Amino acid sequence: MNPNLRLLALFLVFFSAISCSDDFLTKSPPGLNSDNYFMDEKGIDALLIGTYAMVRGSSLYDVNWGASIQNWSFGSGASDDAYTAPEATETSGVLNVERWRLTEYNSFVADKWKWAFGLGIQRANNVLKIIDNTSEVSEKKANEFKAEALFLRSLFYFEAWLVFGDYIPLIDENEEYPAKVSNLNDDGEVLTFIVEGLQFAWEYLPETQIDVGRPTKYAAMALAARAYLQKLEYSKAKPLLDEIISSGKYSLMPDFFDNFRIEKNNNTESIFEIQANVNDIAESLNAEMGIGLNWPHGGDIGMCCGFHQVSQNMANAFKVDENGLPLFETFNDVDLKNDMRIRSEETFVPANDWLDPRIDWTLSRRGIPFLDWGINRGNDWVRSQRDGGPYLPAIKPFFYKYQRYTLSTTTGWMTGVNANNYRYIRYAHILLWRAEIAAFERDLELARSLVNEIRERAGHEFVMGKVLVYELPKSIYPWGGGTSDSDYLNGGDVDWTQPAANYKIGLYSSFASTDEAMRAVQWEQRLEFATEGRRFFDLRRWDNLPNRIDGKSMAQVLNDFAKADLRTRLNSMSTAEFAEKDKYAPVPKIQLDLQKEVLVQRPEYIVK
Repeated sequence: MNPNLRLLALFLVFFSAISCSDDFLTKSPPGLNSDNYFMDEKGIDALLIGTYAMVRGSSLYDVNWGASIQNWSFGSGASDDAYTAPEATETSGVLNVERWRLTEYNSFVADKWKWAFGLGIQRANNVLKIIDNTSEVSEKKANEFKAEALFLRSLFYFEAWLVFGDYIPLIDENEEYPAKVSNLNDDGEVLTFIVEGLQFAWEYLPETQIDVGRPTKYAAMALAARAYLQKLEYSKAKPLLDEIISSGKYSLMPDFFDNFRIEKNNNTESIFEIQANVNDIAESLNAEMGIGLNWPHGGDIGMCCGFHQVSQNMANAFKVDENGLPLFETFNDVDLKNDMRIRSEETFVPANDWLDPRIDWTLSRRGIPFLDWGINRGNDWVRSQRDGGPYLPAIKPFFYKYQRYTLSTTTGWMTGVNANNYRYIRYAHILLWRAEIAAFERDLELARSLVNEIRERAGHEFVMGKVLVYELPKSIYPWGGGTSDSDYLNGGDVDWTQPAANYKIGLYSSFASTDEAMRAVQWEQRLEFATEGRRFFDLRRWDNLPNRIDGKSMAQVLNDFAKADLRTRLNSMSTAEFAEKDKYAPVPKIQLDLQKEVLVQRPEYIVK
């Protein structure tokens, strides 16, 4: 047998034996009879690659929607940024994430736990065991491998911590009986466990990697800084962020949307990217399958399945005043004009408000060019306006039409799956996290300078093409009557010399107070990272600031959003109300049953 094929076969058998069972924690670790194949550099690297493969949130043919590292459900759909599933009769697991009705039986909750512990943490720990027991690798190389494995383990733990909070078992590679490890931890113990792994990682990882997708020392520092920010431990995050900035290794890309173009994968703004590839194995399983439902569903594009649609509240947040600055207090008083309940054949003139240009790189609305696919025709392009609102699924993970079937999958039923990497941590995160610390520390000028750096970049590129027709039947696809794809940027019923809408971006001249600076920073993080799975977690940590979220609690922000929702579905749910217990997910029932008298449920989810 070809040695490489033999190694691959052993690698698959090894990890399938230890990673693919729901009751993995109840079994003793199997004997590693194939040690001889994995004790050298080639073997350890193969096992590391197998651990990287789990980061995306899909496990071979077992796709786990709730496990997506992009957190489109727990981080975006549970917030005021977006809605989850488009129809009320579908996918109750994710619907109940959106409406804050989680129970220990929720399928998305179970998926996230299984992904973190059964597929990620266990793989990382098994790699660490082999590194500790090998004598065939130099100390230097062993430490580098260990640093990568610890980074990955910390990443899986961090993601579990975001969703489940402190009620997670802390299992390292030396634990002989992982099924007996409790999930009761002292205050701060989980954060310390995560950061200790990352500290080893940044001490032994290189500043740059030859292979894209492997973490650097700065990726480990950035993840540690983000972990500290969850507990508002600004003094510990600050030096890490400062070192990343002062390294000179990273810079903002010229245009905001460069961070979401496939051809710009692994660019100078990227600190850690989740790699995606298509058409290399069946159903493109090396791409991000966990967001495989989140593509335009109806009309002329016709993919699956219309999930993760941007909310009206999010659209409203992009409105600006005559100076190009956010409408902090009044943004949601009047909805940005939309085509809710207006058929595509009927007349609709898009809004003429002043708008932050990032709006049409984040959401797709009627009467605006949708990348190179055509004029968004509104109702016909949305799976169900009544249930999902008037906007298409989030644009950022999508692709251009000219890339279809080369950089998108040619197999399987989820035909929107593509080669667009997920920029897990980018330099814009670093700058805005550092701005947040500056605002908290009353360094108002530094906060202003960093926020303005992000806003200035936001004004570099507009969606171009003023649409000149207001009735949009199927016959106008793609760019007007009688047009074809070749009319993109130069023909049809579109004035390509003009921006698609009235875009304006302004810079802050000063901040009068810490509260004003923090409000600007919080707003900027929402606009810059909209639909990227961050908003819910940001609201939760900001809820512990002195002024919270511009004077409002997390509960008030989310409940105000729910009350103002324009969809039939949520309006009909009079009991949809966010409460303190909804900040974290419960421990899945299946895990409680498997580890009776070991794992405990979060107190707020115990039925009394």
